Amino acid sequence: MRIYGNRPLKTMPGRNIRPTPSRVREALFQMWQDQISGCRWLDICAGNGAMGAEALCRGASRVVGLELMGRACGIIRENWQQMTQPSPEFQGSQFQIVRGDVRRTLKRLDGQQFDRIYFDPPYQSELYHPVLEIIAQKKLLAESGEMAVEYNPKFWTPEAIAFLKPVRQKTYGNTALVFFCNTEDCENL
Repeated sequence: MRIYGNRPLKTMPGRNIRPTPSRVREALFQMWQDQISGCRWLDICAGNGAMGAEALCRGASRVVGLELMGRACGIIRENWQQMTQPSPEFQGSQFQIVRGDVRRTLKRLDGQQFDRIYFDPPYQSELYHPVLEIIAQKKLLAESGEMAVEYNPKFWTPEAIAFLKPVRQKTYGNTALVFFCNTEDCENL
């Protein structure tokens, strides 16, 4: 697997991790290209960390990844360390990997805010609604921030939750992205 700048990434063998398809990843970063540099990025259900690695490569100042599987957390750490090795372009970039059930680990981020959030759970999981509720309740999405949620339309239908409002959707075969913003600040996106 390769990301921005043709940088290689490690990934776990088998089907336990489903990386975001490259065309979806490229489309997302094309849409957000002017908002990544200096942003605070949250990668929920981080898998092998490809989305966070892309954010680091493109100048995110802080990247936090949440992942359940310990082995995946180790791979994320290796990938993100590789992306932030001493280089003038990454001075000041920080990352953190938090292992555990996403519903519990999100609550530990209370008081923090993120400019960009990427949420890519297992498609058939029951995580969508509870995770979005926690993000809304804890106000983890910054006022002018935006969140992208990856899903398969066969298994989930996006809806507004608290102050999070879906503002646009993109479909790429069986994979779709829905973008949420704060209802108070959606006009500025």
